[in-house]
Amino acid sequence: MNDLEIEAKFLNLDPDEVREKLKSAGAKLNYTMRDFRRALFDYPDSRFQKNDHSRRLRIRDEGDRIAINFKSKNETNYVHEIEVNVDSYENTEALLEAIGFVKYSYQESRRESWKIDDAEVVIDTWPWLNPYIEIEGPSEDAIKSVAKKLGYDWKDAKFGSVDTAYMAQYPRMTEDDSVGDLPEVKFSMEVPQYFTDRM
Repeated sequence: MNDLEIEAKFLNLDPDEVREKLKSAGAKLNYTMRDFRRALFDYPDSRFQKNDHSRRLRIRDEGDRIAINFKSKNETNYVHEIEVNVDSYENTEALLEAIGFVKYSYQESRRESWKIDDAEVVIDTWPWLNPYIEIEGPSEDAIKSVAKKLGYDWKDAKFGSVDTAYMAQYPRMTEDDSVGDLPEVKFSMEVPQYFTDRM
């Protein structure tokens, strides 16, 4: 799959309130909250991490499917994504490491997905972060329409990776910081000093 990803985030939301809004707006549940895991990879010279974190090579296990993808952000709010489904998380990790890539971060999250009109709305939960939603659709107008239907103000929309949400909650983080700087991002871990030093 080779797509332009058009999405907007709305931060610091109560998942139960979001679900009520989605139901009232006629949204259909794709799947309930489930665990995700992902591994981020880079060249040995860390060229992705040195490039403002605007490029990502990762494997993601979504529970019912596993994919490897490469994302690159352009100067707009959009992300170019190339994604291929694979049959094994562990074997794909081993393949990338065998050809010289280095795993630099393991991350956990939880996600619930809904369908409304032509858009997908996901409720995302990450370690040490307030829940948020992401609306993804075929165009900015489609996303704006869904946001309005759910009662969200477009001026509150945020764009970019999950780092955008972390930066909003931990305001001393800079554009050069990323949750991907941490070797492990797990729900079982206490808030790392990486964030508390930035409070």
